[in-house]
Formats: sequence, structure tokens, C-alpha cells
Amino acid sequence: MTAPDLTEDRYHYQVIRRAIERIDASALPLSLDALASEMGMSPHHLQKLFSQWAGVSPKRFQQYLTLGHAKALINTHHTMLETADGAGLSGTGRLHDLFLRWEAMTPGEYARKGAGLTISYGWFTTPFGPTLAMATERGLCAMGFASECSPDAAYADLTARWPEARYIEDPDRVSPYIEAAIGGGDLSLHLLGAPFQIKVWEALLTIPSGQVTTYSDIARAIGNPKAVRAVGTAVGRNPVSWLIPCHRVLRKTGAMGGYHWGLSVKRALLAYEAAQVDAAADGA
Repeated sequence: MTAPDLTEDRYHYQVIRRAIERIDASALPLSLDALASEMGMSPHHLQKLFSQWAGVSPKRFQQYLTLGHAKALINTHHTMLETADGAGLSGTGRLHDLFLRWEAMTPGEYARKGAGLTISYGWFTTPFGPTLAMATERGLCAMGFASECSPDAAYADLTARWPEARYIEDPDRVSPYIEAAIGGGDLSLHLLGAPFQIKVWEALLTIPSGQVTTYSDIARAIGNPKAVRAVGTAVGRNPVSWLIPCHRVLRKTGAMGGYHWGLSVKRALLAYEAAQVDAAADGA
């Protein structure tokens, strides 16, 4: 992924975030000149900065943010997940998409509600809004966006999942995980959830970037085709947004469905990934 360095370009991330929000809020296509004027920079500078991040121009990126884009994805980039027996689910693994390594807490650890765990956290600037990230000594365990909720609400949401854990504000401890996520480097995840949830999240991790699937596909993939509603609940409880790609799950009709951190964030994530895939294909 070709994103600017998180630690050195926070101003650029703010600009990209504002540009995405402005594009998403506009009922009509925005010209590069108009968008650049609102961002307070020259059209050339915005075009260069945006293309460096997304791989495509702001004008082309707008196409990926349209409401019809989700339906196009379900028609052209719908992936049928393999069944549990064939997909190698349920085991520590390395994922193809963002060079992720992951391991899950045991059922006993889950029952203790985080007791004995120390979780470091920090706030970071990303193009998808203010981002709260948390990590244990075993890896990144939570990532949430505060674009459509307050920082306090996002913090309360994530910490309530493991109420007995000890939380320490330490952005320097968490920063390497965010840098790896943005830059596409090696990254370890520590999945904190019930066994059924972890099974669903593991299935999510097999969805390639730029592709989408459905809730019923996931239910079949984990060997429980009738558990579509329970799958939807588990998808919504995914604690590591973006990296465990619950945003890649759509309804059969191509409708967006819900997203825990807001539909505008979901559209931006899907648009970014589609732009990256298309840019890579154009450059091949």
C-alpha cells in the first residue's frame, strides 16, 4: 500500500481525511479546482498528494464512493469463501493481504474478560478519521474510528469488551502497529473474542483486498450456513476494524448493510481498496 508515512505526514493525513469527507458529502461530482480550493492548496499539490495515497486521482476516487459502487462490487468482485475444511480455518496463520500474523486468546482467557491483560492504547490520525488503537504484548487487539462518534464513546466501546483488563495510554507502544498497518508491513494481531466470534473474524481475514463477500457466504465458510444472523452480530463485534475487514461484507443485494463505525467510513475503506487494486492493475 502506498500511503505517506504516518509519523511524518500527519498534516497530509488530515488533508486526505477532509478531502474524503468532502467528496463523500457532495451530491454532485467535485472538480479538482473546487476541491483543492476547499482544502487550501493548489490543484497540482492536491492531485499529487491524493494520488500518492490512493493510487488514483481525486476525480477517479469519487467513482468509488458512489452508492452504486457497492452493487458493482457484489456483481464483479464477489468472492465465494471456501468451506472451513478447505480454507485452513481455525489456526494461527499468516494472511496474504497485509502480511498479518494472528493468534487468538483461549476460551479460558476470554471468560476472564481481560483479567491479567495489560492493554496499551493511543490515538492516531488516519485518512479514515481519528483512530483509536490498542495492543497487548502479543499484538494489536483493537482499532476503531471516531469519525461518526466521540473519542470518549469509541474508547468506552472498546474498553467495555475486556472490562477487567488494565489500560495504559502509551501511543509510542502502539505506534509501530499503526505504521505497519498503513505501510503494509508485518503486523501481529491478538484476537480477543469468544470462539464463535474468532471463527467469523478468521473467515473475514481470508477476503482479499478489493473483493467483497456476504454474510451467508461467511456462515457457509465456517460450516454453519443457518447462522447468518449470528454471523452478522459477530461481524459487528469485530474489534480490529479495517485489518479484520468486516467492511468487505455486503448484503446479497449489494446494499452496504451496517458498519459499527459508520457507513461513511465503510465507503471510504472500500473505495480506497478498490482504487489500490485498480491502480496496481493499471501499472502491471
